[in-house]
Formats: sequence, C-alpha cells, structure tokens
Amino acid sequence: MAMEAAELERLIREAFPTATIEINDLAGDGDHYAASIIAEEFRGKNRVQQHQMVYAALKGKMGGELHALALQTSAPAQD
Repeated sequence: MAMEAAELERLIREAFPTATIEINDLAGDGDHYAASIIAEEFRGKNRVQQHQMVYAALKGKMGGELHALALQTSAPAQD
C-alpha cells in the first residue's frame, strides 16, 4: 500500500506546523521518498532525535504504507 506525497507532508506538517518541507518521490511508486525538513522544533536535538521526532509524526505508517524514507533534518539557521 503506497502513500501519497501530500499525505506524508500533511502528517509532518501536523507535528511541525512552521517547518520548511520538501518531499521527493524517489521511485515514482509512492513507497520510496526523500524528505528535507527544517524545523525550529529540531533545535538542540541531535540527528537521531530529530529523525525519531519525524517517525513519531508518521503515526506508525513507516514500514506499512511507507516503505522507505530518506531524511535530512535540521533547525533553521540562526541570524
């Protein structure tokens, strides 16, 4: 079962409302995505913690509706 990119973005945006989010369907099959997420909520968190936050936002869909997700996460650059 595949997941639409819009649904993936919606789930991420629910958890990180002000984030900058880019989603790319890597294989055109709705199962393999790359996501770049820049969110203030990531500030002070290491990369593993940031990715755990994203997986939590996906509400158990990782491994089911979504087979693979390559993540790039960061906090916004400070001025």
